[in-house]
Amino acid sequence: MAATTETNGTKAYGVSAKVPASACPLADEPAEIASNINYHAKYSPHFSPFKFEPEQAYYATADSVRDRLIQQWNETYFHYHKTDPKQIYYLSMEYLQGRALTNAIGNLDIQDAYGDALNKLGHDLEEIVEQEKDAALGNGGLGRLASCFLDSMATLNLPAWGYGLRYRYGLFKQLITKDGQEEIAEDWLEKFSPWEIVRHDVVFPVRFFGNVEVHPNGSRKWVGGEVLQALAYDVPIPGYKTKNTNSLRLWEAKASSEDFNLFQFNDGQYESAGQLHSQAEQICAVLYPGDATESGKLLRLKQQFFLCSASLQDIIFRFKERKGGRGSWQWADFPTKVAVQLNDTHPTLAIPELMRLLMDNEGLGWDEAWDITTRTIAYTNHTVLPEALEKWSQAVMWKLLPRHMEIIEEIDKRFMEMVHTQRKDLENKLSTLRILDNNPQKPVVRMANLCVVSGHTVNGVAQLHSDILKSELFADYVSIWPSKFQNKTNGITPRRWLRFCSPELSGIITKWLKTDQWVKNLDLLIGLRQFADNADLQNEWASAKMANKQRLAQYISRVTGVSIDPNSLFDIQVKRIHEYKRQLLNILGVIYRYKKLKEMSPEERKKTTSRTVMIGGKAFATYTNAKRIVKLVTDVGNVVNSDPEVNDYLKVIFVPNYNVSVAEMLIPGSELSQHISTAGMEASGTSNMKFALNGCLIIGTLDGANVEIREEIGEQNFFLFGATADEVPRLRKDRENGLFKPDPHFEEAKQFIRSGAFGSYDYNPLLDSLEGNSGYGRGDYFLVGQDFPSYMETQARVDDAYKDRRKWLRMSILSTAGSGKFSSDRTIAQYAKEIWNVEACCVP
Repeated sequence: MAATTETNGTKAYGVSAKVPASACPLADEPAEIASNINYHAKYSPHFSPFKFEPEQAYYATADSVRDRLIQQWNETYFHYHKTDPKQIYYLSMEYLQGRALTNAIGNLDIQDAYGDALNKLGHDLEEIVEQEKDAALGNGGLGRLASCFLDSMATLNLPAWGYGLRYRYGLFKQLITKDGQEEIAEDWLEKFSPWEIVRHDVVFPVRFFGNVEVHPNGSRKWVGGEVLQALAYDVPIPGYKTKNTNSLRLWEAKASSEDFNLFQFNDGQYESAGQLHSQAEQICAVLYPGDATESGKLLRLKQQFFLCSASLQDIIFRFKERKGGRGSWQWADFPTKVAVQLNDTHPTLAIPELMRLLMDNEGLGWDEAWDITTRTIAYTNHTVLPEALEKWSQAVMWKLLPRHMEIIEEIDKRFMEMVHTQRKDLENKLSTLRILDNNPQKPVVRMANLCVVSGHTVNGVAQLHSDILKSELFADYVSIWPSKFQNKTNGITPRRWLRFCSPELSGIITKWLKTDQWVKNLDLLIGLRQFADNADLQNEWASAKMANKQRLAQYISRVTGVSIDPNSLFDIQVKRIHEYKRQLLNILGVIYRYKKLKEMSPEERKKTTSRTVMIGGKAFATYTNAKRIVKLVTDVGNVVNSDPEVNDYLKVIFVPNYNVSVAEMLIPGSELSQHISTAGMEASGTSNMKFALNGCLIIGTLDGANVEIREEIGEQNFFLFGATADEVPRLRKDRENGLFKPDPHFEEAKQFIRSGAFGSYDYNPLLDSLEGNSGYGRGDYFLVGQDFPSYMETQARVDDAYKDRRKWLRMSILSTAGSGKFSSDRTIAQYAKEIWNVEACCVP
């Protein structure tokens, strides 16, 4: 910690008398950078004077890095404005950015300079980085994918904007107590985020409720209701070793001073006086508010529309602003300058909102507005799970968005007319193909259908997933528009997920490839294959993995109090807790392993492969069975970890509050990673790519991107088990017909839980979901019992493989060597060329 200086017996503000406080916003030399950090500590203060502890140092350092980002940001803005390229606008309800400081100084290639500068100020870069809280703007893979995509767009010099919401409290911070998971509000904005810039000049009105006026000329106008203001906060997204710095624009909901009723307040009616202000705060308070109630449904729909309306008004404003100084222009040019990508169905309301803005505000006719909309908007599907394909109550939609429901009705009507005239063979399927489901019990709007009918391109996110979309979920649409459907296998940014989070391994890769160009061209990793059997590389590889394992062991000790052995096999499963992802299969396997260890003699135990099993992820607050799984993992851990007979051979850890920063610790330290979803249910997965890239071996099913990972790294380097996607429907049918015969080991594991071995908590409802042949919450829909024998046999293969260190290291190296395809740079280059028709626009 830096000492304060003494002047005349009083503590003077300052970090070091040797470091002047002077503004050097674009400094490259450590001494000048230190001066700039000191300048921000003194002249951009966020705290009382006299202190320069790690927290204060972090904010001053972030301000210093931001100086350089703002310079590049402004140059990027002006360049895009001047050259007027076609731009991408990526709409997503979630972004999981992770810490910005390491990413920014890494992408700007100034880590060493900032490390030296902080040393001059009495601080250590690693300690300062730890002060940053993860931005709580997402939950799982959907949000992390969006953030990887933004990184790649900037690195590839593509003119792009991300749009999202500025959630104050995020999803939740996860606490693990004796009762299992508890949720409390995230505190990432408790102080402030140094990475966002509020744009007080970028404000748009967003209306809710009200009614539709019909004018004598037939035009329509949405009026009345309540109007809130959308205020923009911009976060810089720097590319890797490039000047291009794009923006993530986050919207915050505000009410104006005019909406505060001073008379009511002075009359003691405090709540009603600021009612609209309170409603504005609710919109960006929480990611995915509970929607079991009518008010919860309304709030979620408000969030989605707020994102779409503010973003599209901004996009249209920017289009007109750029076109204004360029002579004559036509609205028909809009799709040649604007590409809008919907990340899942959450931003579907962008479709009727763009139609409304073009028709009601800009005076276009239906045909012209429809032509523009359908040439502008594309849709990424992320799931085949029926409950995740959004359907909104028509009554709720009519109440909140009456004009949009008129437009959706018209789109639906015209789609049906098209089928009647052009595809009579599909008329008997119209009830499932149309956008409006008019079931009298529960009339809904099918958002995925609206996206498919209205978008120019629909893509899945892994080859298997896209094949299922085309052959099952959207098969009839494919027969209408065969060229509309594409695959874009997901990817991850090699910067955050290898270069920055595992510097030891990155250094070894650069040394053996004799270039660091792999950081921007991940295909170069294939060059490691020729060295996979080289003893020198294997030894260096092993030492890098051990350094990462030791770092992870220290972290686990700090957050859980449990000591783990870095010489044991580190076996990790981290992702959202969901029954289809089958954390339950994992923990049942652990329970069986524990029971067998207990039955062994001490000599037999010594011959086993020691394991540390780590499971992490958040269970949605109202998802009862998922929360029971979390509780079971923690209960098993409490028993196993305190059992002196076995805890040298098995440890079980639930890693609390899993987020990007935790992942950056877990993934480099992992050796085996579990991606064990029921085949056909995981759209892609991206954590599997992160683990494989870091030389971690995968045990998994043929699901999502596992299929392609196995092809790329070699099937002999992948631990495969379980039913395949095409077998799953038959197996479920067999189960319903009473043909399933449970494996005795599976029954043994369940019975061990029921015996009370892991405490008195009632696990019967969780275990009952695995029982019976069919029925809601019964019948083992996710085939845990079906795949258990195959899973346990494959885990035995893992144990054997781990004992052969040379063989394991060879497989680990080949895993990294085969991961080139899974760069988000490759994914985004394909989106740009094959969906968006957008080209690089490099800032000179």
